[in-house]
Amino acid sequence: MTVAEAVQAPDGLHVTFGPDGHHAIFARSWLAGYAAAEVDRRSEDAKRLWSARDFPGGPPVTSWQAYASIDAVRLRCLRELLSVGYLLLTGVPAEPGAVCDVVQSFGYIRETNYGRLFDVLVEPAAANLAFTSLPIGPHTDNPYRDPVPTVQLLHCLANCADGGESGLLDGFRAAAQLRAEDPVAFDLLTSTPVTFRYADASTELQATRPMIGLNSAGLIREVRYNSRSMEPVRPRSGTSPAEAADQMREFYAAYRTFAAILLRPSLTLRFMLGPGDCVVFDNTRILHSRTGFSAAGRRHLQGCYADIDAVESTAAVLARNCPSKAAPTPLAQ
Repeated sequence: MTVAEAVQAPDGLHVTFGPDGHHAIFARSWLAGYAAAEVDRRSEDAKRLWSARDFPGGPPVTSWQAYASIDAVRLRCLRELLSVGYLLLTGVPAEPGAVCDVVQSFGYIRETNYGRLFDVLVEPAAANLAFTSLPIGPHTDNPYRDPVPTVQLLHCLANCADGGESGLLDGFRAAAQLRAEDPVAFDLLTSTPVTFRYADASTELQATRPMIGLNSAGLIREVRYNSRSMEPVRPRSGTSPAEAADQMREFYAAYRTFAAILLRPSLTLRFMLGPGDCVVFDNTRILHSRTGFSAAGRRHLQGCYADIDAVESTAAVLARNCPSKAAPTPLAQ
């Protein structure tokens, strides 16, 4: 089909299509909606970047009962998850499997080699740092997957241990801080491929991506940061030994600079998870951590993964039925 004629008119654009002569009118308001450049909803420009100082009263919380029963509340919460990167629910039944109900409120569980659900408990012969009582620094999960799980949930079933404070950190804010303070380091971490790998008796996974991912406009779109699954950086092909050594030194200097920013106390929002609390966060943006805790006390979290496109879809559908809540609402402390 071709355009045989297009005429501007007060009520819009009149278009006659060939060869059948079909006539259509495109309203000015409709055309205006397509005149602006498309916004990448996953990039930094579409997010509210934050540090711990932006939440002096701790993370905003919403009761599971209100979230599950009131569409306007769920819409607000899902929009906060998309904009701020995390959501904290209270009063989710502290029962195994209850985290599935949280996922089903916006999407579907993404099953991995860890199972449909996974339990974070201290194990006698732990094969993963998560299953010890040791502290865990800021990281994103599963960077060795392609695609990486974009949403993670952790639901507290029990916590009577001393310590074990949870932490959330806005990786986009930290990356933007690196860009402002050390543009050369930022350029290195956005252009150097890093291989992340995981292997055990039944699984072998590998993905190669820059630590800080950009979109085509050069905006921050993803952070993959996990020192426990990162392999040594390889030199570019065709480089001499001296050039390779220089590349390695430059990359690891940039990596240390970024790591130092991530460890700034002002960036990490710390809080204790109690039974019934469920934190949901964007695993392509938010780094999570925990302090060490006493192995003598019981601390049991149950987690799973999901996908953020389902969050976007559910929020869009809810907005159709909640016209008065169509505009984003500020976070409540």
